[in-house]
Amino acid sequence: MRIVIVGAGAIGGVIGGRLHQHGYTTALIARGPHLTEIRRRGLRVEDPDHAVTVDVPVHGDVSEIGWRDGDVAVIATKSQDAVAALEALAAVAPPELPVICAQNGVDNEQQALRRFVNVYGIHVMCPATFLEPGVVQASSAPISGLLDVGRYPSGTDATSQAVAAALMGSRFDSRAVEDIMRWKYGKLLLNLGNAVQIVCGLGTGLEIAHRARQEGASCLEAAGVGFVSGEEDKERRGDLLTVRPVGGKSRGGGSTWQSATRGLNSIETDYLNGEIVLLGRLHGVPTPVNELLQRLAVEVVTGRRAAGSVSEAEILRRLGS
Repeated sequence: MRIVIVGAGAIGGVIGGRLHQHGYTTALIARGPHLTEIRRRGLRVEDPDHAVTVDVPVHGDVSEIGWRDGDVAVIATKSQDAVAALEALAAVAPPELPVICAQNGVDNEQQALRRFVNVYGIHVMCPATFLEPGVVQASSAPISGLLDVGRYPSGTDATSQAVAAALMGSRFDSRAVEDIMRWKYGKLLLNLGNAVQIVCGLGTGLEIAHRARQEGASCLEAAGVGFVSGEEDKERRGDLLTVRPVGGKSRGGGSTWQSATRGLNSIETDYLNGEIVLLGRLHGVPTPVNELLQRLAVEVVTGRRAAGSVSEAEILRRLGS
């Protein structure tokens, strides 16, 4: 089995780097300065205890891979880039290729199933960072993250079990699960606070994030969508994730914060808070907090507002609270 990581940023880079480090056949798809640095010096994977540079094969496009039987594609782009990545992959890979979505949000698997027969999801619990070309960080050690795998829309099979086994052998905790989307919807609720980090600033806006998650849970319940409870999530994590500083520096924000910090002009908020807004409109559930966060996050990333410039008090006033 060769595992091809499409999108070697924070999550994709840590997954691909760890797999290659531990002897699994792996290839990366990267772009821009990140691609250049990996080709020049290898991919540097840092964690609280060690740093390793892996000479993993890297390509600039999925058309360069030469897809063959036994390959598995792991899509690790941001959700807003998923359709473009899947379209490019579908143009050069067979429809039977196993495609695994290791992304935030819950729309990616459905998009993949439009184009490929065998689709899987990964429930990503992996505190990773990508801010510098050629370098990714895993903030938890010795376990880098929890990466449960399941077939979409449900079930397990030999592929999900083989991928989970490879991840288990590469400093992740992973299992094949029957109900992967229930776990991913639970993660979606947690990710509703990502926008708060760039709108209000790190460590602030906790009440806003709480209200966003309450709206999210109400929408999922109205839509009849199952999701794991906080208790289930806590039990799954146990004491496996141990987040500590890397290189003497504490981890900053999550994936949305990292995109904004790197100056990207798009973020995944439309597939996080926007997913809740969509469900609310479909099922008649008001979602004022998620709607406002969605708009404010876009204003930040497009430069109309400074990151961290909106106070919790201002948001509460705008919500009439």
